[in-house]
Amino acid sequence: MNSIRRWRAPTAVSEPKHGFAVWITGLPASGKSTVAAALASELRTRGVDVEVLESDVLRRIFTPQPRYDEAERDAFYRQIAYIGALLARHGVAVIFDATANLRTYRDRARQQIPRFLEVHVDTPLEVCMSRDPKGIYRDGRAVPGLQAAYEPPLYPDLVIHGDQERPESAARRIIATLIDSRTISA
Repeated sequence: MNSIRRWRAPTAVSEPKHGFAVWITGLPASGKSTVAAALASELRTRGVDVEVLESDVLRRIFTPQPRYDEAERDAFYRQIAYIGALLARHGVAVIFDATANLRTYRDRARQQIPRFLEVHVDTPLEVCMSRDPKGIYRDGRAVPGLQAAYEPPLYPDLVIHGDQERPESAARRIIATLIDSRTISA
C-alpha cells in the first residue's frame, strides 16, 4: 500500500479572522500604559491575539534621536498607524499606547483600520505632572499639553478618568465597549 497521502481541499471554509485596534490616547503620564497593559491582559485571557504598539518603544527604533517636531511626529505616527493596520488586517488586535497629540494622527489610523476604538485617558495636567515617571515635564521637553499642542478626541468611543479609575476597571469598560460594538464576543 502506498504511504503517500494526497492533499484534500477542506470541505468548509473557515471564517477569516478580523483584527481591530484600540488607540489609547491622553497626556503623557495620564495612565495610558497601565490601561494598555491591563487591556492586553484581559484580551489575552479571552484568547485574543493582541499586540501593544507602545510609542516610547517604537520611537527608539524609528527616531533614535528624536527632535519631537511636528514633521517628525507626523512621520512617526504614519509609521505606527501603518504597522497597526497591517497587524489588524492579519487578525491581530492592536492596542496603540501613544499620545498622538494631534487628532489627525489618530484619525489617519481610524481611516486605515475599519474596526477602530478611540479611548481617551482624561487626566488633569497637574496629576500628570505630579506623576512624571519619565521626567519629561521636569526636563521641559516638547511635552504635549505644555510646549506642544494636545488635541483631545472630539468624540472618543470611551473616556477613562485616569486620576479616578483603576486600570483593571478601565480595561473591563473597554472590553464591554468592544463587546457592545460586536468587535469581540462576550
